[in-house]
Amino acid sequence: MKTKILESVENKSLREKTPYFEIGDTVDVHCKIQEGDKTRTQIFTGTVIGRKGRGMNESFTVRRMVGNEGVERVFPVNSPNVLDVRSIRSGKTRRAKLFFLRKRVGKGVRLAQRHSSHTVTK
Repeated sequence: MKTKILESVENKSLREKTPYFEIGDTVDVHCKIQEGDKTRTQIFTGTVIGRKGRGMNESFTVRRMVGNEGVERVFPVNSPNVLDVRSIRSGKTRRAKLFFLRKRVGKGVRLAQRHSSHTVTK
């Protein structure tokens, strides 16, 4: 149970406008990378396989294939290092966690496309 003091401190750190994306969407996550005294933006493209938490503790997991090897990263939604999350393609799913994609290979990893209005067209 959270106290009112803790909630007021957390509300100051929350992002005003959280990006909209769903489980199964292919997203571009724009991350701020610190290299020495320079900062740059790196884009991590993959499929959202899960979301968890609420408020400040909310995070999502993105999975992509790199050279026949699965790579997963967990991003906090309200992190200042996550600059933007853009939904490229919307996938049709029937469950909240897509951990079964870890066992699939090749074309079996792809999800059926759902035509949605929240995806960005390039």
